[in-house]
Amino acid sequence: MTRHIKPETPPAPDPAELRAVFGQNLRHLSKEHRSIAALCRKLGINRTQFNRYLSGESFPRPDVLHKICRFFDVDARILLEPVASIRNPNESLLDHPHIKAFFGSQPAEVPEALFPSGFYRFIRGSFFSEDHCVVGLVHVTRRSGYTFIRGYDPARTLLNHAIRLPAREREYRGVVLRQDEGVMAITMRRYSMSCSFTYLTLERVLPTPLWEGFAARAAREKPKTRRAGRVIYQHLGKDPSAILRAARETGLAQDDGISAHHHSMLQKIREFR
Repeated sequence: MTRHIKPETPPAPDPAELRAVFGQNLRHLSKEHRSIAALCRKLGINRTQFNRYLSGESFPRPDVLHKICRFFDVDARILLEPVASIRNPNESLLDHPHIKAFFGSQPAEVPEALFPSGFYRFIRGSFFSEDHCVVGLVHVTRRSGYTFIRGYDPARTLLNHAIRLPAREREYRGVVLRQDEGVMAITMRRYSMSCSFTYLTLERVLPTPLWEGFAARAAREKPKTRRAGRVIYQHLGKDPSAILRAARETGLAQDDGISAHHHSMLQKIREFR
């Protein structure tokens, strides 16, 4: 007969240790308030009892714990683990306490005038060929206060490198963030572990707005490939005919297949790798 060995039940946590964790978390959360007395008045908790929580002598009742959690916008995990390691599910990456003072919300606020929503046609130097350019199409949208970018690696470009991927896996998405003199976009393809970085500045407004900059990819350096190159973005807005025409032109193009003006712009830092 086969004996079934029951897994060992982990030992119950020591109540004194839990009280100590809670007290430490409460002290951490209380630092932002000018005085414990004022904090207790806001919470509606007796100061003597609150001091017992701070010192790790006592746990709050469930209703008092709920009141504390709601006030500090945390959850009941403050009984079990350090508050600094508890991630708020509603907190964005840039608002994380570790980098908030360095990033904050400002980079996420991309004015429409700086980088309008809509479709963009882009041209960049190929990462795999000195004599070719990649022509693509991306869509920029705004949701919940953020600016997002979405596009597809042209199937014709991938076929040139014997790569066949369904449209779902050719899709890439990312976020656009504001910079001092322009914007940057960080994108990743679905199921990929490598990203692309694009930096753009508005250079020409008439007759068609143009953004110039460079694109770089997170990839191992190889003798016959490039990791960075010049890029041009042309805003198409919501013009159906311009968008359809740009969609038909996506793919790999030879240098002599693009306009002389765009070619000269891309040649500015051709040696940039």
